[in-house]
Amino acid sequence: MGFARTCSVALVGAEGVVVEVQADLEPGVAAFTLVGLPDKSLSESRDRVRAAVVNSGAAWPQKKLTVGLSPASVPKGGSGFDLAVACAVMGAAELIDPGVLAELVMIGELGLDGRVRPVRGVLPVVLAAVEAGYRQVVVPECAAAEAALVPGVSVLGVRSLRQLIAVLTDAPVPEEEPAAEGRPDPMLAGLRLPGAAAAVGASGGVLSEQGCDLADVVGGLRPRAALEVAAAGGHHLFLSGPPGTGKTMLAERLPTLLPALERQESLEVTAVHSVAGLLPPGRPLIDRPPYCAPHHSATMQALVGGGKGTARPGAVSLAHRGVLFLDEAPEFSRTALDALRQPLESGHVVIARSEGVVRFPAKCLMVLAANPCPCGRFSRHDEACECSPHSVRRYQARISGPLLDRVDLRVEVGPVTRSELAAREAGGESSATVAARVRAARERTAARLAGTPWRTNGEVPGRELRGRWRAAPGAMERAERLLERGTLTARGLDRVLRVAWTVADLVGRDRPDAQDVAFAVELRTGFQLGAATTIGELV
Repeated sequence: MGFARTCSVALVGAEGVVVEVQADLEPGVAAFTLVGLPDKSLSESRDRVRAAVVNSGAAWPQKKLTVGLSPASVPKGGSGFDLAVACAVMGAAELIDPGVLAELVMIGELGLDGRVRPVRGVLPVVLAAVEAGYRQVVVPECAAAEAALVPGVSVLGVRSLRQLIAVLTDAPVPEEEPAAEGRPDPMLAGLRLPGAAAAVGASGGVLSEQGCDLADVVGGLRPRAALEVAAAGGHHLFLSGPPGTGKTMLAERLPTLLPALERQESLEVTAVHSVAGLLPPGRPLIDRPPYCAPHHSATMQALVGGGKGTARPGAVSLAHRGVLFLDEAPEFSRTALDALRQPLESGHVVIARSEGVVRFPAKCLMVLAANPCPCGRFSRHDEACECSPHSVRRYQARISGPLLDRVDLRVEVGPVTRSELAAREAGGESSATVAARVRAARERTAARLAGTPWRTNGEVPGRELRGRWRAAPGAMERAERLLERGTLTARGLDRVLRVAWTVADLVGRDRPDAQDVAFAVELRTGFQLGAATTIGELV
């Protein structure tokens, strides 16, 4: 009787669970049994592993073979267990020293010819292995750079099972012929989900490379100020206005104002994109805030995650630490939009299934854009709209009140005037200039919030703002009067104080004064209180 074990990792959402892969050989009729709650793709590994071992020059044991995946109570899926199953079988057959396998974590799919193919989710797999105390992992060669992002782990990248056998048996390592230059590598086929990249526009860095700059936006001083406040404080933003006024231009330039991701944030974002199969080619680490702009036909599962079979991250998770832009927001399904309410508050998505619970991070900056009516021409100053008052109210009500109450900034984007268009060559401030102010404001915020679990003003709960970080005496008086009239809710009052703190951080004040609060109220409600139009006027 032969026995061997090694380890792999089962992904549950964007988190991993270390799985012990055990192989047992006993005398009897040749058979291959795989136990431990495998799904269909994992059950099919029996045929892949057998063919890969034989085509790699090793003998397949003609005995009763049982492979167990422990813990048996955790559902397991995908083809990433192939490499661990093959090595455990050869260890039980004494083709490889079983003692060498026990301390290794292996991840990779096997082709029938023995080549090791990449799988999605390598980064969270390696993170889970390191957290469990393992220090050596074996991954496909093309995923070695992604695995090496995790500190404190030794990564072995292999192109084939033959190479791994040679390394584990101290034999000469055979050379595997790489794909011809200029030709597609079949090893990467199927790694990226077809069409999934369409939901993720690009990272902030790519947008900058494509020439997206805030200086391109003509006019719109108040919307530009709202964009700066949103970037500095992590506040959700709602842009309303007729078609062609620049709502999409503003949203696309928001990632260029956000600071680069810190190391831990980069690993979080990269892990989600790795699970979804959306890592950009040649960029194993995402260091810029992502930008995700799904079409308004997206379903609830596409926005928050889920789907058939293994739950996949939705758009709100793909925009983690970045920007989620919902253009033509009233055209989205109301059910899908309302499903975002809980993730916006908690910063994560929990998907409950009969097989278990999956959790994805979802701490993003949401931007909604909408026309004011079905025809798009309704405004306070233009009577060209032909929509009835009832149709206007019904169209605007497609975005529910509870969702809008979670949006800190609501700004009307007006048409560009003739004078603004004539002066466009002068240009406004560039993304680099505004981004420098945003970084300085975030540094002030981080210093004030040091020792707390929050990093931006948009994350601070209302009770903490009212207790530990109050505005200047009398500064909240006008906002409190709006609360008494019913114009602001209690949550809305807290949001005003959040925005006021961000404005104070942008202008360098120790705490918000009445002018900062008035500016925040205007950004929240659209009421004209005589506040400044731009951040510079508040200094």
